[in-house]
Amino acid sequence: MPFHRYTRDDPVLPTGRDGGSRAWPDRVLDRAPRWASVDLRDGNQALAEPMDLRRKKRMFDLLVGLGFKDIEIGYPAASVDDFDFVRELVIKNGIPDDVTVSVFTPARTELIERTFDAIRGAERAVVHLCHATACLWRDVVFGMSRSEVLRMAVAGAEDLVRLAERETGADIRFEYSPETFNVTEPDFALEIADRVAAVVDACPDRPLVLNLPTTVETHSPNVFADQIEWMHRNLDRRDSIVLSVHPHNDRGTAVASAELALLAGADRVEGTLFGNGERTGNVCLVTLALNLFGRGVDPELELSDIDAVREVVEDCNRLPVHPRHPYAGDLVYTAFSGTHQDAIAKGLAALAERAGGDPANAPWQVPYLPIDPRDVGRDYEAIIRVNSQSGKGGIAYVLKAGWGLDLPVGLRRDFAGVVQDVTDATGRELDPRDIWRLFRETYCADRAAVSRGAADEHEVIEELAAAYGVEFTRVLVADAKDATACFVELATATDVFWGVGLAAGATDAALRAGRSALRRAGADTGADTGVGVGVGVDAGPGAGVHTGGTESGRGGSR
Repeated sequence: MPFHRYTRDDPVLPTGRDGGSRAWPDRVLDRAPRWASVDLRDGNQALAEPMDLRRKKRMFDLLVGLGFKDIEIGYPAASVDDFDFVRELVIKNGIPDDVTVSVFTPARTELIERTFDAIRGAERAVVHLCHATACLWRDVVFGMSRSEVLRMAVAGAEDLVRLAERETGADIRFEYSPETFNVTEPDFALEIADRVAAVVDACPDRPLVLNLPTTVETHSPNVFADQIEWMHRNLDRRDSIVLSVHPHNDRGTAVASAELALLAGADRVEGTLFGNGERTGNVCLVTLALNLFGRGVDPELELSDIDAVREVVEDCNRLPVHPRHPYAGDLVYTAFSGTHQDAIAKGLAALAERAGGDPANAPWQVPYLPIDPRDVGRDYEAIIRVNSQSGKGGIAYVLKAGWGLDLPVGLRRDFAGVVQDVTDATGRELDPRDIWRLFRETYCADRAAVSRGAADEHEVIEELAAAYGVEFTRVLVADAKDATACFVELATATDVFWGVGLAAGATDAALRAGRSALRRAGADTGADTGVGVGVGVDAGPGAGVHTGGTESGRGGSR
C-alpha cells in the first residue's frame, strides 16, 4: 500500500503563551458534561433520506424525553423541510421551557438572515455560526488568506448581533464553530475565537458557546486533548465561554477524543445518538453517557430502556444500529465463548449470593459484563448463546435460567459433548428451545414411567437396582415446586451414562431417570449390567435449587 503518500504533522502549540505541562492525564471524569444533540442537523444531513417532519418531530420528542437540554434542530437556510420544522416548533410552542434549541448557519449574510426568519417568535434560541478555518480549506475551498477568513468570521458575528437586536423580548444567544479546528494552526484558531467572542461581547451572564470540532479526525485523541487544553488556558474570555467539542469518528476514536477533551477543560459535547453523521459519523452520546454510568457517575440522560431509544433512532434515521454497537447492539451482552460463558454464569451466581436476594441494587461485579444489562432494559436471556465455541458452563446456565435445572458437574460435561457434536455437524447456533429439546431427547425417558408401590425415591431406585442387577450410591432430594428432576448416573468399567427424570413427584422422577440411564446404557432389556448408580434429585422448572449428586471420574460419558 502507498503509505508514503500520507503525512500528518501534529499541531505545534505556541510556547510563548500559557502552555505549561499537560494537566489532563492526571484528571478523572467525575461528572457529566452538557450534552448537545445534533441528530436533527448534522445527523440528518448525513442521511440518504433526510427526515421528514414526522420523523423530525419523533426524534425531537425522544431527545427531550432522554433529558437533552441543548438540541440543534436544523439548518433552516438549507432546506424547506428544516425551515418548516423550526417554524412548527416555534409557532406551536413545541419547545419545553428547560430546553434550548439551536439553528445552524454558514457565515453568509443572506443565510444568516434566513436563519433568523426561521426562529422569529422564539422565546429563546441559539444561532450557530460555522465556517472552516484550516489552511487546506482556505486555499482550496475559499481561495482566501487568513486575514480574509478572519474578516468573514467577524462579519458573520456582526450579523448575528445586528439581527438578534431586532428580536425584541427574545433571548438569542450565539455559538461559533471554527470548522476544521483540529487541523487549523492553533494561534489562528485562538485569534479568530477571541475576535468572535469580542464582537458578540461574550460575558459570564451571556456566554458564547465556542465549539471546537474534529471535522475530519486526523490525529490520535491525546493530540486533540492537548489542543483543547491549550485553548482552555489561553482564551481571552474563558469565564465567558462554554467550551464545546464536536468529534467525528474518521479514525474510530471519537469517544476517546471526547473523553480526553473533557479532561482537558471542555464543558460540553456535541454528538448524536449511536453516532450517526457524515462519513464514519459523529461521537456517540449514548456510549459517552453510559461510559460514565459504568463508572458510577450520573450521566444525566435517561437511558434505562435502550431498545426503545434504538427503535426510534432506527425509524428516524432509517439506518440499523450495529449488533456490536456499545451498550445497544443485539450482541453486546452476549457470550458464545465457553470460557466467557462460564465466567459470566459464576459471576451472576456470586452476585446473587452476595446480595442475599434480589441483586438489582448490589454493587455490580460480573466478568465480561461492564454494566448490568437490566439497567438499560435488557434481560439475561440473551447473555449466553450456544454454538460450536460454547462450553459446559454456558449450556448449564441456559438450562438453569430457562428451566430451573442445576445440572451436576458430570452431567454438564456430558451434555456439553452432545451439544458440541450437534453444533459441529450443523455449523449453527442452538437457541434455548433447541438446547432443551436436545437435552430431553438425550437424557429423558421417551415414555411415561410410574412406580407402583414404592414409598419414596430410595425404594424406587432399590427396585430398579434389584431388577437390573445394579447398585445405587445415594439419593439426594430437594423440595419440589412445579416439578421434580432426578439425575441418575450409571458407571461401567469403561463408560458413564446419565439419565434424567422429570415428574410431579420424586418417586416417579427417580424411576424415569433410572430407566432412561439404563436405556442409554443398552441395559433396559432385563440383562444384568453390573453397573453402579449415582442419583441426585433436584427441584425442577422454576425451582433452581441444586442438591448435588454423585460425580464419576471414571471413563467417558454418554
